[in-house]
Amino acid sequence: MKGFIDDANYSVGLLDEGTNLGNVIDNYVYEHTLTGKNAFFVGDLGKIVKKHSQWQNIVAQIKPFYTVKCNSTPAVLEILAALGTGFACSSKTEMALVQELGVSPENIIYISPCKQVSQIKYAAKVGVNIMTCDNEVELKKIARNHPNAKVLLHIATEDSIGGGEGNMKFGTTLKNCRHLLECAKELDVQIIGVKFHVSSACKESQVYVHALSDARCVFDMAGEFGFTMNMLDIGGGFTGTEFQLEEVNHVISPLLDVYFPEGSGIKIISEPGSYFVSSAFTLAVNIVAKKVVENDKFSSGGKTGSDEPAFMYYMNDGVYGSFASKLSEDLNTIPEVHKKYKADEPLFTSSLWGPSCDELDQIVENCLLPELNVGDWLIFDNMGADSVHEPSAFNDFQRPAIYYMMSYSDWYEMQDAGATSDTTMKSFFFVPSCIQLSQEDNFPTEA
Repeated sequence: MKGFIDDANYSVGLLDEGTNLGNVIDNYVYEHTLTGKNAFFVGDLGKIVKKHSQWQNIVAQIKPFYTVKCNSTPAVLEILAALGTGFACSSKTEMALVQELGVSPENIIYISPCKQVSQIKYAAKVGVNIMTCDNEVELKKIARNHPNAKVLLHIATEDSIGGGEGNMKFGTTLKNCRHLLECAKELDVQIIGVKFHVSSACKESQVYVHALSDARCVFDMAGEFGFTMNMLDIGGGFTGTEFQLEEVNHVISPLLDVYFPEGSGIKIISEPGSYFVSSAFTLAVNIVAKKVVENDKFSSGGKTGSDEPAFMYYMNDGVYGSFASKLSEDLNTIPEVHKKYKADEPLFTSSLWGPSCDELDQIVENCLLPELNVGDWLIFDNMGADSVHEPSAFNDFQRPAIYYMMSYSDWYEMQDAGATSDTTMKSFFFVPSCIQLSQEDNFPTEA
């Protein structure tokens, strides 16, 4: 059942009734305790199938183009291709990955805001024509290197103009769109639609109202220049919860009916990334070192002035590996102690660190945990987004193995959704009854 990121010959454990994710994790914790205590992922591909079904039930009028850079493991790409999603690619490598799965160029969009000339030429060569653009310099590069390009003008939204997240912002202003349309006309570049993006951190649904209104203005403006507009990309920013998806749909559905009604010939697409994969991956890490410190050394929370000790735990994975996104955003998961401990066992102020001994390599600043020992395991769920990638070579860090699983019911649901194992999903090798742990197999994990 072991698969690596660059290994297309992965296999998937097809689980019988009564066997679940917890059993799989228990099994591999035991195996890794015996063989070297490396960190590892467990990927529940059935959760991706469920996310696809959820999308179809709530926003079927919007075609998802999965953001490949979010998680480009072969199993993820293959299962989404089998389910009929499109793909939003940021590089030549990503375009090649999805085309190797037989995905047609029409189902790929090139979304990098800063494109290398060589990669624009590659897109032209393989027939990936739809791409985004938000400034004149990019427009001129596209004109020189991709004669068949079909461009979506990327417009800024209120939350990106406000700069609340502290990330790099992309998207042109509504005021500048007329100038870009004029340039496109002169350069003979085909403008076919508009893209905008509302971040998942944005809590104001009103941002969608203004973004759709601005998009309609650009469509009308483009019509004045003689462009045939037929695509609207509402970006990503979906957290993965059914509630948030329903909330967004509640806001945008009536607006789409007004501005881009069915029958108008406008194709509505989106770029969900973490929506599909975040909840599907769980990471298990091992405690490799431990320090006892004074409680008042913790900057916030905890029991300042307490006589009780506080602990710093060092794990065999960190920001130079699977927690890379921690450098730019808050961790969206709470660590769970794998070993069983008593309900009345005392909890201590603790912090969690990666193995580099770098001050940036802090995973959790402050949490309450029972006292742990070197060799104990911690489990992090919701680790499928921006975590499964090539790690840094720092400290000879080893890439975590990935173990894939799926329940029989999810397998049947995937088949009902139209996916077939003998075409697109040619790399799947199913292993029935792969994990069956009895009560006496709940092994200890101490070093």
